[in-house]
Amino acid sequence: MSAKRKPGNPHTEYHKDGNIRAQGRMAGVVSIGYWEWFRLNGTRMQSGHFDRGRQVGEWITYDRMGQKYKVTNMNSKPK
Repeated sequence: MSAKRKPGNPHTEYHKDGNIRAQGRMAGVVSIGYWEWFRLNGTRMQSGHFDRGRQVGEWITYDRMGQKYKVTNMNSKPK
């Protein structure tokens, strides 16, 4: 059985110290799918989904300990 390939290309951005700042997938220059952002200490800061560069669905903000702090629902609005 073959693995299902995700659309877009993996993309990772780094802090100056080399730790991961953000990671997700890109289709050209547009963010798509699930993305996560991290603080300098490595704890998750925010996560959510993009649809062709637009934030969609639930976006979660995490506190400094990496625990869920706030959930924001990004309403789909026509372009």
